[in-house]
Amino acid sequence: MEIKIGIADSNRELVVQSKDSAEDVKQTVSDAFAGRSEVLALTDEKGKQYLVPSARVAYVEIGTNENRSVGFAAP
Repeated sequence: MEIKIGIADSNRELVVQSKDSAEDVKQTVSDAFAGRSEVLALTDEKGKQYLVPSARVAYVEIGTNENRSVGFAAP
């Protein structure tokens, strides 16, 4: 699943490919926004960890769990 994180005062967004479910990501983001965590911590498919201070997160876009097809084959 693709997760896009907008960071305050930054022109770019952080894009993370995660194995976590949409509900797990939503709960992690909610905890960060509610002040239960000082950082938004996400792990990508390869095990890299991304830490963003919760106060600097402008928005989070959570994608779907469906896999993208590659190539010219018809669905």
